[in-house]
Amino acid sequence: MIRVHHLNNSRSQRVLWLLEELGQPYEVVRYARDPRTMLAPPELKRLHPLGKSPVVELDGRVLVESGAIIEALIERFDPEHRLSPVPGNADAQQRYRQFLHYAEGSAMPPMLLSLVFSRIRTAPMPFFVRPVARGIADKAMRTFVGPQLATHLSYVEGELAARMWFAGDRFTAADIQMSFPLEAAVARAADHAGPHIRAFVERIHARPAYQRALATGGPYALAT
Repeated sequence: MIRVHHLNNSRSQRVLWLLEELGQPYEVVRYARDPRTMLAPPELKRLHPLGKSPVVELDGRVLVESGAIIEALIERFDPEHRLSPVPGNADAQQRYRQFLHYAEGSAMPPMLLSLVFSRIRTAPMPFFVRPVARGIADKAMRTFVGPQLATHLSYVEGELAARMWFAGDRFTAADIQMSFPLEAAVARAADHAGPHIRAFVERIHARPAYQRALATGGPYALAT
């Protein structure tokens, strides 16, 4: 049995969705974020020193990192290549591999920085510090984070303008991996999320397996 240690409003939603697409049975162990800090609970550190989600138990092993988990599950449970490029299609395989890693390696860091600086602007602090903190946050957003968001989302918009799915003409696990940064973009960086990104998010939300994963995983703010 596959056991998914699932944190609400987190990347682990992608793992549930992948397993639904694969039609694999799994068990969900749910964890809730601290309502004050929004951090994962310490119980996750009993499974892995990083204390992050997703964590998957498979064949007596503990798997972490979304991309690595997706690769492991595809290798094990997708011999027909329903969610991965067929052997011999070098272009699709290269694109598939690229976007499996691009999602977290390049796309997510500016999204995370945007969230951090937005929280700095609204965090409780002494009144005499507030203007300085907000000034720093605004300058970081204006001079670095904002331009980075624009660059990455413009790149992704161009990719989706050229094809419906990231690896080519059909849906793959690369699209599942890319879902989290693009859902975050639509929710938190709407000014930079173009029409093809929005259409992609609408397409994935309409998939029956996505809906089943939502029903299993519970509240997931980025799906609204």
